[in-house]
Amino acid sequence: MRGLIQRVRGARVEVAGEVLGAIDQGLLVLVGVEPDDDPARADKLLHKLLNYRVFGDDQGRMNLSLSDVGGGLLLVSQFTLAADTRSGMRPSFSSAAPPERAEALFAHLLEQARARHAPVACGRFGADMQVHLVNDGPVTFLLET
Repeated sequence: MRGLIQRVRGARVEVAGEVLGAIDQGLLVLVGVEPDDDPARADKLLHKLLNYRVFGDDQGRMNLSLSDVGGGLLLVSQFTLAADTRSGMRPSFSSAAPPERAEALFAHLLEQARARHAPVACGRFGADMQVHLVNDGPVTFLLET
């Protein structure tokens, strides 16, 4: 499972002009699910999301986690993160989990996130979404489990 995290000052996700989820300071996470992923990997990713130290302390060093700062978590499913781009000029999606499996694992991740942290927001699985963000830094990391 992959999570492309972006530290943001604010972010929101819309579908057809309707805001589905929004956060202030926190993490926007684009989530890609691969065929071998399971609930344990989703739980491991969530642990990293909540505890990865990407926020500045009093000295400006990245020593604080999302849990430490009480920031928002915006989860957005993005199957293109699981694409194989190693060869050719067109991505292959054979390395992405089938939609039904990916949706179930994304739902698990979201459910667990809501049980362990607040605020948590999300987009709509499989929808054509528009994601708006103010990247803070910019600070972006790819987390993999």
